Amino acid sequence: MALISLVNFRGIKESVGLNFGLTMIELGGLLLVVVIGLAFLLDGGGDTGRALEFKSGDAVPIAILAGASLAFFALIGFEDSVNVAEKTRDPSRVFPRALFLGLGIAGVVYMLVTVIASMAVPTDKLVDSSGPLLEVVDQGPLGMSTKVFAAIALFALTNGALINLIMASRLVYGMSREGIVPEALGRVHEGRNTPYVAIVFTASLAALLVIVGDLETLADTTVLLLLFVFVCVNAAVLVLRRERVDHERFRAPTFVPVLGVFACAALIVQKAFDDPAIFLYGGGLIAIGIALWAINRATRSA
Repeated sequence: MALISLVNFRGIKESVGLNFGLTMIELGGLLLVVVIGLAFLLDGGGDTGRALEFKSGDAVPIAILAGASLAFFALIGFEDSVNVAEKTRDPSRVFPRALFLGLGIAGVVYMLVTVIASMAVPTDKLVDSSGPLLEVVDQGPLGMSTKVFAAIALFALTNGALINLIMASRLVYGMSREGIVPEALGRVHEGRNTPYVAIVFTASLAALLVIVGDLETLADTTVLLLLFVFVCVNAAVLVLRRERVDHERFRAPTFVPVLGVFACAALIVQKAFDDPAIFLYGGGLIAIGIALWAINRATRSA
């Protein structure tokens, strides 16, 4: 989402100054990792062969699937961007370009960071570290203070949290307006015109999850739910494209959503073998959603 606002900020009608500034800091931090790691390698440090090594005893296809499922965490924000698509001028033409360009930039940057980090620092050390990128930025002739980079990482975390809380509250507000969840979640502040009840609800839920779960479990649960959402969205694309509309719209090739369904389903199966416990967390969150739907149906029909 942050990268979309970066590449398409001229099309956004309302101010994205804070998000744009935090995005620049976040992107600058990642590029710093690339520059510092590359300087370390050119200075004779590290081992370039590590980028192509696989841990002995591990099946390569399974390792690739595990990496791909984890990489879905990086897509958080992109799927939320559709909620602000109407804020762009000519969204059917501008938004797909911004989305794919943002995905392309993110993919290139993340790939550079991953490859250079694995070459600069032993993989086992990166895995065992609580701050893998901090292990890279203090290497070689351009090494910098880890405290400074930690501050940059904090801005990046704030950026992601800000966007996701905004989008989550907006989504809950929209579902309330559509009659899916209780009407109270759609209340808007008289002075600021913000869905304050939805904001309090989503922020409280996020705080509760931080308390009851560790970061790795929450990340894996988020990826699992995201994969389920992507399966549903790709299936919905195949159904909705049959409807005739009287306006211009973006139309993806048929094989893309079909491939998306099978790819996401395969990653869900891989997650089931990797850590079955995350299905309990995911099931609990889905249960909360079902409960809200049931409460809404009971109260509105009363």
